Amino acid sequence: MGIFSTEIETLATEVLEKCRGRKWQLATAESCTGGLIAGALTEIAGSSDVFDRGFITYSNVAKNRSIGVATESLRSFGAVSEEVAKEMALGALNTASVDITVAVTGIAGPGGTASKPAGRVHLAVATKDGIVEHRKMDYGDLGRSKVRQATVKTALEMLLAALSR
Repeated sequence: MGIFSTEIETLATEVLEKCRGRKWQLATAESCTGGLIAGALTEIAGSSDVFDRGFITYSNVAKNRSIGVATESLRSFGAVSEEVAKEMALGALNTASVDITVAVTGIAGPGGTASKPAGRVHLAVATKDGIVEHRKMDYGDLGRSKVRQATVKTALEMLLAALSR
């Protein structure tokens, strides 16, 4: 086993195989995971034929400047929101000119608020076919590492579901 669990490596391998089957390129836009989704995908040998790039947009400025998330969306909804997750996925899709993207933004913990507790993560997948899927996850205040690992798993599952349509 590498640095990721067997389950994560299996999901990542399946995502890459589905992309290969469609001749699709993939990119990620990550906030709370800090590049772990890209890391899981690139842990698999040969991933470079499918994986194009990862955007680590931890700050609001990075979300805006790197992948075009609207300042107004960040101001109105906050970084941890459905709207921003979708804009991140679409922004990565357009900026990288790829076929499919996954975006994540959340609060790994500690901290959070009553309205945005630790363990809340918004994920979105966008494809060149115009499909944008969102999922809000409340993993709970499990600690940073567990929330981030759970987010990687959910992101890969969402990619796989979108690629299986």
